[in-house]
Amino acid sequence: MKTILITGASSGIGEATAKHFQANGWNVVATMRSPERAGEVAKLDNVHVTRLDVTDPDTITEAVIAGIDRFGRIDVLVNNAGYGAYGALEAFSMDRIRRQFDTNVIGLMEVTKAVLPHMREKRAGTIINISSIGGQITFPLGALYHGTKFAVEGLSEALHYELEPLGIHIRIVEPGMIRTNFGGSSFDFAQDDNLPDYAPMAEAMGRVFGKLASNPSEPETVAEVIWLAANETGDRLRFRAGADAVDLLDRRKAQDDAKFICEIKELMKVLGLVKSQRPQRPCPKSRAAQSVFALSLQNPPSAQPGQLECPHSDRD
Repeated sequence: MKTILITGASSGIGEATAKHFQANGWNVVATMRSPERAGEVAKLDNVHVTRLDVTDPDTITEAVIAGIDRFGRIDVLVNNAGYGAYGALEAFSMDRIRRQFDTNVIGLMEVTKAVLPHMREKRAGTIINISSIGGQITFPLGALYHGTKFAVEGLSEALHYELEPLGIHIRIVEPGMIRTNFGGSSFDFAQDDNLPDYAPMAEAMGRVFGKLASNPSEPETVAEVIWLAANETGDRLRFRAGADAVDLLDRRKAQDDAKFICEIKELMKVLGLVKSQRPQRPCPKSRAAQSVFALSLQNPPSAQPGQLECPHSDRD
């Protein structure tokens, strides 16, 4: 019987993934910062709930050892734990900036390092890193979150080459808008009243996210894609999760940077976020950019920071 270790398994994508694999006959090491919040997962057969805080190296080591002691092996690691920080860069303290990268990037690497010796010894294993459409497409005010997800994409692709000769596979899962706790404890929004220059952009992006979050995919949708990634026998690296992720990333890939970025700037001007200081040539039509940002022109309800359901992150 195979075993999967999942970080951030107390809710959202992590919880759905734990249930999906358990229902399909796998052993599950469901890790989280607060095991007392495990809920239904803790009651399932062949599920071991244990504490793991990706910013605490000791808990990482202890969780990996506990999983191997309980089930004898770890075949798949899902690096799912994380959260999203949005807001103007100036509005974040350096402590909050470091916390975002420590959780989404450094923590992911620490958990991966802890599992790799076991997988190298077996010459087998799969590591699935949960990225986001935000690892391929950026939104205004997302410098921190997108910075971490672009980092996850890059380090995962590099590890793909590094580990494949050892029998260890890397997979990247890129969810779109998912109905998770991202708008609660998994969302860190910075707004500083002393920085009014960014207020119009924050308000406009609230409208954008309010529209995008109006029809999110369920966490189970991502769990099914993670199942496919864990059982992939070929060389496929990236897996998209959610109809919006497939659509947006396909459209983005169809445009070069100049067309995509130009169209975004045109739409930002329509929103009143920027004022051109000099005449600019019209942009070539970019359906990718329009599909993301033109939504805000339809006057959807404005979303408050605590109500946003943004691209993936799960934080216990």
